[in-house]
Amino acid sequence: MRWLMKKNICIVERVSKAGVGLFFLITAVAFLVSGITILPFFGFLLAVPAFLASAYFFSAHLNKRCEIEAK
Repeated sequence: MRWLMKKNICIVERVSKAGVGLFFLITAVAFLVSGITILPFFGFLLAVPAFLASAYFFSAHLNKRCEIEAK
């Protein structure tokens, strides 16, 4: 039963990490599109930090207990 509990915690952590990264990626693309069409300077200025936040969340490491162990 503990194994199932551990697996559920890790799944929630992975999904939330991917969800936040995806949110920032979609936000960055929206700012980039608005930078091309509506607000040339501000759209690009806001897209860069959103892309960086997205890259951070996609590459963030999980807890020690949730990482995949290579044997």
